[in-house]
Amino acid sequence: MLYDANHALLKTDIPGLPLLASGKVRDVYDLGDSILFVATDRISAFDCVMPNGVPEKGRVLTQLSLFWFKLFGNRPNHLVTADVEQYPAVLQPFKQDLAGRSMIVRKLKMLPVECIVRGYLVGSGWAEYQKSSSVCGIPLRAGYQKADKLDEPIFTPTTKEESGHDQAINFEQMQTIVGAELATKVRDFAIDLYKTAADYALTRGIIIADTKFEFGLDENGVLTLGDEVLTPDSSRFWPAESYQPGANPPSLDKQFVRDWLDSIHFNHQPPAPELPLDVVQKTTEKYLAALKQLAE
Repeated sequence: MLYDANHALLKTDIPGLPLLASGKVRDVYDLGDSILFVATDRISAFDCVMPNGVPEKGRVLTQLSLFWFKLFGNRPNHLVTADVEQYPAVLQPFKQDLAGRSMIVRKLKMLPVECIVRGYLVGSGWAEYQKSSSVCGIPLRAGYQKADKLDEPIFTPTTKEESGHDQAINFEQMQTIVGAELATKVRDFAIDLYKTAADYALTRGIIIADTKFEFGLDENGVLTLGDEVLTPDSSRFWPAESYQPGANPPSLDKQFVRDWLDSIHFNHQPPAPELPLDVVQKTTEKYLAALKQLAE
């Protein structure tokens, strides 16, 4: 296991296990009939991975995902266990490193689309609305301000790109990719999850402005929630107390890192600069605050 000077986990190494993927955040290992997800403390912005990590970040992502899986009740998800005591023998020597930041999950046939649900008009959606009164081709009424709550959440899928930015697609394009019936099921599932989570989060003083889901099909063809769920990496979390339409509220997610990178005029191309200690510490605080406010 490779840790940086702040004891942020940057890379895992588990001898004897095939490494299926090492993404922007997760290292994924093949356990045969299941998969080991390990959330490192790597952090990315603008599709670039920073050279140093954010301590506790991987644990926050994992613990929040576990919380939401439980909150969603009997809706199908890929979790098998996150109890390291139940992990196979090959993983037992690494229990201390894996505890709190890993889970064993079922293998799914993942759908080749990212499933984004927006409840508020912000980011690229706001930029498009100003030009065309629509978001991802979905027409919206006139009169919205920046960061306004939408009358109803909207589903705005994207492609999954191996490198570079995912590309926004409309629902008709998604139907072409996965089929009309499955596309409708995915859209309805994603909006249902968002509404359930957003309603709950408001009771804890947090607005979920938007979020990204990933879905796959299990061995029986059942549509199943996978990957991470409603974390500061995949969502915009706004403290409700500071929310006001017309401006972006301060957020409990990695927008803080994006804002810092823009403040130094980072060109959004690798290699990314090292994050200063104060930015790392503030980001850790934001992630931990999201976990505490939502799930503790």
